Amino acid sequence: MERFIKLIKNRSDIGAGTRGSDMGIDAIEIAAINQNSDYFNQFEFEDVKTHNESVYNKNRNTFAKRIEHVLEQCTRVSYAVKHNLQANYFPIVLSGDHSSALGTISGIKAVYPSKTLGVVWIDAHADLHSPYTSPSGNIHGMPLAAALAEDNLDCKINDITPETVQNWEEMKNIGCPGAKIRPENLIYFGVRDTEEAEDSQIEKLGIRNYRVDEVRYRGLQTCVSEALAKLANCDMIYISFDVDSMDCDMISYGTGTPVPKGFDQDEVIDIINQIIKSRKVVCFEVVEVNPLLDTKGNKMAETAFEVLEQITSTIILPIE
Repeated sequence: MERFIKLIKNRSDIGAGTRGSDMGIDAIEIAAINQNSDYFNQFEFEDVKTHNESVYNKNRNTFAKRIEHVLEQCTRVSYAVKHNLQANYFPIVLSGDHSSALGTISGIKAVYPSKTLGVVWIDAHADLHSPYTSPSGNIHGMPLAAALAEDNLDCKINDITPETVQNWEEMKNIGCPGAKIRPENLIYFGVRDTEEAEDSQIEKLGIRNYRVDEVRYRGLQTCVSEALAKLANCDMIYISFDVDSMDCDMISYGTGTPVPKGFDQDEVIDIINQIIKSRKVVCFEVVEVNPLLDTKGNKMAETAFEVLEQITSTIILPIE
């Protein structure tokens, strides 16, 4: 049975600390045009309304910046993912900053509340902060804390306002009430830039992180097969690909929080394709391409498009 893809374009960067990832989707489309690819003419698409003008508002909340608008944006993304899944599409979500992943995960669970969701998070960062623990207040570092409904109060450093508490609670309940995923069903690939509060959560919750050096030492296929075995009880899988999982020195600095010693694009493609071949994947997301920070022209977007094009070919393979 052929799978029909819908591209969901979420040009929002209000959860990030640096402007520019809202232009990432357009940069990827330009990369496709420059490669004479008709990729973006092959599939139906949907544009999600954004709230990017909120970055000009006077910020009243240093521990969860623009949280009321990120809540609204994640709710929009959740609805877009939900109604496309209900229409039997395979959503490929192209987003600006990574806070969008909470909306995507919430949309999946809104459609399948009784099914178990596994999450493969390919990223340099753990994104496990809450407003109580975040040193920056940037919500693109918080989507998994909200999806897990974990505040990590043991590592609290911030006293947050009642209004922020209310918005944060609403974020944890987008789509359907309560936690969307369980810690044992979350697997990291490439996480290597974390703070103490996140390290504490990773250890306490027992979250598996396949670091770049481990994947290369033990073998990519071995590590991905092990990860899939760990997710064997999951009915479905969502893959979230942050381009900063790739080595910024090797690829590009065209992302908001670049980190060296990451994967190359071939490794990322192989990881994602092996997971897609499990036939459990129901949604894929690409985030954090920032062409304003790219010192190599449009290199990060070109690389992201290479990943996108190759994994899409695997998604549309007929299910046997």
